[in-house]
Amino acid sequence: MKATVHVFLKPGVLDVQGKAVEQALHGLGWGGVSGVRVGRTIEFDLTAKDAAGAEAEVKAMCDKLLANTVIESYRVEVA
Repeated sequence: MKATVHVFLKPGVLDVQGKAVEQALHGLGWGGVSGVRVGRTIEFDLTAKDAAGAEAEVKAMCDKLLANTVIESYRVEVA
């Protein structure tokens, strides 16, 4: 199975990288852009037998390693 994890900062947490991208876009002429947030995507294969078990396993990975759950949220996709 293939897992995709989308990790992003929680609302209210300052996104310095997003702010830098927003300012760069303004500098390039896209002044109507606002609220830029930058996250990351992690993709990997796993040998799970069913989607529910795979999703539970990936969520455990996120809670222990892939996401800092104090300041980040995540979304898991398993296919």
